[in-house]
Amino acid sequence: MSAPDPTGTSQLPLLVVIDPAARLWDGESVRIARDVLCAGAPGVKVCLPESPEEAERALARRGSRRPVLVGDDRALLRAVQLLHRERALDEAVLSVVPVGAEEAVTLICGLGVPADTVSAARTVLDGVEQRLGLLTDDSGGVVLGGIRIPGPPGGGGPQGRAGALKAKAALSRARRPRVPAQRLRVEADGELLADLDRPVTEVWVTSPSPRSSSGGDLGPPCGGEVPGDGVRSLAQVTVRPEGADRSGLVRARAKAVTVSGPDFRYRADALVGGPVRVRTWTALAGAWSLTLPA
Repeated sequence: MSAPDPTGTSQLPLLVVIDPAARLWDGESVRIARDVLCAGAPGVKVCLPESPEEAERALARRGSRRPVLVGDDRALLRAVQLLHRERALDEAVLSVVPVGAEEAVTLICGLGVPADTVSAARTVLDGVEQRLGLLTDDSGGVVLGGIRIPGPPGGGGPQGRAGALKAKAALSRARRPRVPAQRLRVEADGELLADLDRPVTEVWVTSPSPRSSSGGDLGPPCGGEVPGDGVRSLAQVTVRPEGADRSGLVRARAKAVTVSGPDFRYRADALVGGPVRVRTWTALAGAWSLTLPA
């Protein structure tokens, strides 16, 4: 993460986009966030989209307004993906008030946004811009926290709003199934970390930001390492070969990470991708801006 970069964006009028899933999950928190923002900034425009597609259209028409999202990790990911497609990540400064189930806002809170609704809304008003890193993949996707392989079996595509909420509740109650080892080839800037001759149970790739996190889903960090500025611009890669304990983990830092092998799924932040046979993730340091506590 780079140093705070005050650019006067806090003076821009706000566009508050309230994700429809947030209104379903906790209408009282949404109301509190709206009241704090409207009381603390002049000329706030509030948008109440009925679908994720409408939310994206509202963000695309933001003009000179500073976008503020009220919602969960998926709402943030959709917004960053949109700005990435528009090639507007360099200029836009996002702010977020997390509203959703605890497991649905771990990415946002892991990036440094307060979990409390009032504190998060005040951060929108009084916080500072921080430049954060991310990963892009060869299909045009973006990852803010990190990826984990293997991903959960089965689907992972879009769900209806009610279905998504039910799925989150079910996941919070159920134990995760044990995922069998897979034969994968993992390369970090051309260096071979794993090959098809020895199965791996897990692969983690985290974005180039000390605060990047997807909650407990990501792998262990490099033990005790305090990275310098050059290292912070790289992704961290951790591979667990089958049967290996923590001492047997294979670690590296790299600009580009390529994973290939038989069809595999992966979890990228709050989303599930695949199955694919090859995917490359590239680390971009300081690629986007988020408002965080001063």
